[in-house]
Amino acid sequence: MTIVEGIVLKERSVGEQDKFIDILTRESGVIEVSVKGARKINGKSGSSTQLLAYSRFCVDRRGNYLYLNSAEPIHIFYGLRGSLTKVSLASYFAEVMRFCIKPEAQNGDIMRLLLNCLHFLENGERGESMIKSLFELRLMSDIGYMPDVVACKGCGVYEPEELFFCIGDGGFYCSDCFAKDGGSDYMKVKLPVLSAVRHIVLSDFDRLFNFRVSEETQQRLSALAESYLLTHLERSFGTLDFYKTIV
Repeated sequence: MTIVEGIVLKERSVGEQDKFIDILTRESGVIEVSVKGARKINGKSGSSTQLLAYSRFCVDRRGNYLYLNSAEPIHIFYGLRGSLTKVSLASYFAEVMRFCIKPEAQNGDIMRLLLNCLHFLENGERGESMIKSLFELRLMSDIGYMPDVVACKGCGVYEPEELFFCIGDGGFYCSDCFAKDGGSDYMKVKLPVLSAVRHIVLSDFDRLFNFRVSEETQQRLSALAESYLLTHLERSFGTLDFYKTIV
C-alpha cells in the first residue's frame, strides 16, 4: 500500500461502475489508477477522484496495475466549475500535463506550477490570458525547452526596443541583426514582451506570478507562448481548440 498526493488529470469510465484516473504526482510522474465502484462512491471519496481534484490517494499495487484503496480531498477547486472558460482552460492544462509528463519522473516544480495556476485561476487573482501564457512558457522551460532570452543572437544587445523572437529555437534577434540573418519562423515583438518572457522562464518560483503587463503586451505574449508550446510539442490539443471557441 502506498500513499501519494496528486492532481487528477483525466477520468475514463470502464463498464457501468468503474473508472480509471490519471494522477499527476510529485514522485512518480503521471500514474494510472483503477477506481472500482466509482459511481457508487459519494461524499469526500467521490469528490477526491474528480477531474482536477488535488487529493491524497492510498493505492494498492497488484501486478502491473494500481488500484484505489481510499482517497481524501486536499483541495477540489470547486471555484473553477462555475465558469466554462476557467474549467476549459484548466482542462487544457491537464491535457498538456498528461502528454508531457512521463511515469516515474520527479515533478515537484511542475506539480507546484499546476497547483498555483489552478489557484490563481479559481480565485480570479490573475487574468486567464496571463495564467495561460505563464503556464505554457514555464512548463516548456521546466521540461527542457527553455528559450534563450538573454541577448540578441547576432550582436548580444540585452534590451532592443524591437526584436524578432524565433519560435523554433527560442532565441531572438534585434531589428538590425534580423535584417541580415532572419528567417520565416519569427514573431516581431517589443521589449515589454521580452521582459515578460524573461520573468516567466528565469524568475524564482516564489516571484513567478508577481508581474503585470499592458493589454497590448499580453496579446503578443499570449500568441508567442501558445505558438512556442504547440511548435515544440509538435501537436495540437482539443481542449485548447474548445477553449478558444468560447473565449
